[in-house]
Amino acid sequence: MRLKLLLTPKDNLLSLLFAVNIIIISACQGPPAEKPNVLLIMIDDLNDCIELFKGHPQSLTPNINKLAKSGTSFLNAHTNAPMCGPSRASMLIGIYPHKSGNFFMSEWFNNPVLKNTRTLSEQFKKEGYQTLGTGKILHHLKRANWDHFENHPDYGPVVFDGTHRLPHPDVPPPFSSIGSIDGSLGPLINLAGRTNAKGQPIQWIYGYQKKGTHPMRYSNEEDRDPTPDEKNAAWTAEKIKSLASQPLEKPFFLAVGFLRPHTPLVAPKKYFDRFPLSKIKITIKKEGDADDTFLQVSYDQGNEFALGRGEKLFNDIIESYGSEEEGLKRWTQAYLACVAAVDDNVGQVMDALDQSSLKKNTVVVLASDHGFHMGEKDYLYKNSLWEESTRVPLIMRVPGASIPDSKVEKVVSLIDVYPTLMDFCGLSDNTLKNEKGRALDGHSLRTLIENPEAKSWKGEKPALTVVYAGPEFKNNPTLQHYAIRTDRYRYILYNNGKEELYDHQNDPNEWNNLALDNAVDQNTLLEMRDQMAVMVSPLKLNGFISNN
Repeated sequence: MRLKLLLTPKDNLLSLLFAVNIIIISACQGPPAEKPNVLLIMIDDLNDCIELFKGHPQSLTPNINKLAKSGTSFLNAHTNAPMCGPSRASMLIGIYPHKSGNFFMSEWFNNPVLKNTRTLSEQFKKEGYQTLGTGKILHHLKRANWDHFENHPDYGPVVFDGTHRLPHPDVPPPFSSIGSIDGSLGPLINLAGRTNAKGQPIQWIYGYQKKGTHPMRYSNEEDRDPTPDEKNAAWTAEKIKSLASQPLEKPFFLAVGFLRPHTPLVAPKKYFDRFPLSKIKITIKKEGDADDTFLQVSYDQGNEFALGRGEKLFNDIIESYGSEEEGLKRWTQAYLACVAAVDDNVGQVMDALDQSSLKKNTVVVLASDHGFHMGEKDYLYKNSLWEESTRVPLIMRVPGASIPDSKVEKVVSLIDVYPTLMDFCGLSDNTLKNEKGRALDGHSLRTLIENPEAKSWKGEKPALTVVYAGPEFKNNPTLQHYAIRTDRYRYILYNNGKEELYDHQNDPNEWNNLALDNAVDQNTLLEMRDQMAVMVSPLKLNGFISNN
């Protein structure tokens, strides 16, 4: 740097000292802080059957455990809608379902509110990030929202007879009659010589229906094509290695979505072999546990993602395998096998990141869209307002902020993920495309990540979850079913005015509905009603909740 001295000697000296001081300050400050990269790992239908959550004593998830030990685990995180479509839309666009009117499986990009609000990938893209994705992120894919999106969501492998997609050939009716997605479970097997009921040959195919049929070759465990999740894990790992191989022109937002343990519960045989059927432990239940519950949702026979499916899956699997114990053993084995499979997929991605230079400046988020029942309350599905359906794994590793192997017990929900990433990446939280959009509903989890023992945080509130009551109720927010989860209680209010209240301090399995117990402190019930009123204001629900 040259300094031209044109003033008096005294002034020249002062000017020189000032200029030198500026140079020193600038040198100490260095270049602008580098924005962190983000790796988002979404897992479909994953409940507490991971080792960290201890939801099942036989679960095997060493890779998810390893990630948890390097970051912060939210042990009381909940979905805002326990179905894939509305859960992912609320999480990745940051708006509660009751504020957008997006309650079930409608395409989010046709919703008047959501289409006018930027998705997480759009916001990162707008702020100068390169956005890369593969697999199932939002339930309905819009490639224009990404710089590059590799693989469309694929529910395969499924069985195909040349005309129809079928369930696993070893699944007996009536469970198999549910269909190729929800009525299918079992290991990949060689289908050579196997036929359908009409004697037509069958084969494995990849599952994405709108793109036609694509055969998936399977001879044995050593001679086969990769599953869709394996393809996405391999692509993501290679993309990380490629990004790490040269200086980044832009920071990246990279998202990978794994389908398992979403149905069909089909995975390579080696994962089923880890869980011998004779040794499977099924869920511990209270006899008559569903007797004091009031979940009612309509069943639309024409919708593959039909409501009311939890009771049907439970009853049909019992009939198919001859007893509740045998049916739930089959389901549990298949679910644990699929969880073990997706854990290996997570491990492949995380190994690529952790063995690269990108590790030190990449925020990692692992989440599931909702949980899944394993027979509790005579229910075998998602889409309920009970703990098994709403509680989700949520792990965040933030370089320089998260404490390794830390655990947060306070209630949070998926609505808080979007503002948390905006906070740590230093991005604007203005996500509206125009006045028809809505601002983010959640709050940054920074306080809890930096101090997992914090007694309170800016977003202190119950976790709010909604279940769509059925087609006859349209998308009217006042006619759906709602629940709130506080640090201690779960309160449920159905659209017919029925209530459930559970005390997790004394009843972690939600076996006793205190709303029917005359001995319970009525102040607690009144407080839960008031808290829900705050959460859903300005709705008016069933006479209990009034406008604030």
